[in-house]
Amino acid sequence: MRPADDVKNYDSGAAVKIVTAGESPKLTDPSELQLEDGSHREVSGRLPHDLPAGYHCLKSIRTGKTTYLLVTPGTCYLPQSTRTWGWAIQLYALRSKKSWGMGDLRDLKDFSRWAAKILKSDFVLINPVDAALPIPTQQASPYYPSSRRFLNPLYLRIEDVPSAALAKVDITKLALAGRALNENRLIDRAAVFRLKMSALEKIWQCDAISPAFETFCKEQGKALAEFATFCTLAEHFKCGWSGWPVQFHDVASSSVRRYAEQHVDRIRFHQWLQWLLHEQFRRAAAALPVIQDLPVGVDPGGADAWSWRHLLAPGMSIGAPPDAFSAEGQNWGMQPFIPQRLRASFYEPFRQTLQTMFRFGGGLRIDHVMGLFRLFWIPANLPASEGTYVRYPAKELLAVITIESQRARALVVGEDLGTVEEGVRATLRRQKILSYRLLWFESGSVKRFPKNALSAISTHDLFTLAGLWNGSDLARQKQLGLHPNEKGMQALLDKLRRRLRLPVDLQGIQKSRNNPMT
Repeated sequence: MRPADDVKNYDSGAAVKIVTAGESPKLTDPSELQLEDGSHREVSGRLPHDLPAGYHCLKSIRTGKTTYLLVTPGTCYLPQSTRTWGWAIQLYALRSKKSWGMGDLRDLKDFSRWAAKILKSDFVLINPVDAALPIPTQQASPYYPSSRRFLNPLYLRIEDVPSAALAKVDITKLALAGRALNENRLIDRAAVFRLKMSALEKIWQCDAISPAFETFCKEQGKALAEFATFCTLAEHFKCGWSGWPVQFHDVASSSVRRYAEQHVDRIRFHQWLQWLLHEQFRRAAAALPVIQDLPVGVDPGGADAWSWRHLLAPGMSIGAPPDAFSAEGQNWGMQPFIPQRLRASFYEPFRQTLQTMFRFGGGLRIDHVMGLFRLFWIPANLPASEGTYVRYPAKELLAVITIESQRARALVVGEDLGTVEEGVRATLRRQKILSYRLLWFESGSVKRFPKNALSAISTHDLFTLAGLWNGSDLARQKQLGLHPNEKGMQALLDKLRRRLRLPVDLQGIQKSRNNPMT
């Protein structure tokens, strides 16, 4: 039951049972217990009270029936003092003079050192830095990743790559072109991708393979090899897996196996990129605890969907129903996991994803945390208003989160914004998952926010303070035909004005109506 195990090896008819560490529930039959570390023991009467938190397997000796055991520590990790503050940044926007057109992991490291030393910050929360499809038309949204288990090479600092000095002349020319991209206000991901991949390919040709790289590949095992194979195929066909010839759709097919055998060097190159990202992220996270951001899903044509396509619901996407801030609802274009199949895999995709996210400690912000309880499914070719909610085994998903959080000693924040059904916040609070509270949505004083909450002014998918104040966000929504809630935005502006004790004549939204492009 290790992370690299093939989900096809799981027993689809097995039950899942949650046990709190220290408990010793009764057994109906004498059974063979397989612990997560691979060891075995025979048990009868009751389960041992000293079972370690983790993922174990119980098999009845009499019937052969399998039960998967989620042994949970009970709650997520939470430091003794949660009275703290930090920065929420979009890493791609954190550009320095040495950046190649967008912020990178060295920028994160330098910023974190400065924030910790000068401002006494305690953490930094960043946008998802997960892998996108490795093709020139780079996905702009960090919330639409190819994989949530691997990282995006766009965030590498090329000059910090071992052996970069061996390709010094070529790298210097590429660096000048990369830094010139900083003059553009908008980020050109395609240009960054082209320059960085060119540089990395030159360095790869000069690189003397490090034993640390070989160790990394061995530790990551099948998951990394599979991801690197996907990247090589995506480069070849210049698109996600759904656009490939059908013989390559199954990750375990003979065609995929033959292709991998014929392209060993390129697969090794993509494994090497992930090792570089791992090392640079590790150094950045050592400067200040980093809270990563977990997207609610993945690109249907991406690497994770390719690996687990049999667990995903065909012809469905997830989103949100119509609400006060989105009158037509939302379709996020990502396939949902089928709850029963996810459970039958003993939550392997979820476990692998969390283990990756928690690798460097710090913490994790779970985007749309309500998705642990239910997701809004939308059939293909229908509007979001025609969707419906589908339930998920929340208790078991939460048990997995508590296990991984305690192992990493990393806190968890649940983005509980939008349509939140009754009881969700209370459940999260019992699991010591922090609430997420925004100035825009809270009617009372900041002093009345829940004790265990991460508070902020805004978040990645809402208007900025400046955008609300000068009306530019409202004007842009109108341009895009999104039918914004003008009354709601006016009410937020009024609240902001009152909190800041500003006079009525300074209301930016009133002035902007005469100039829709303010």
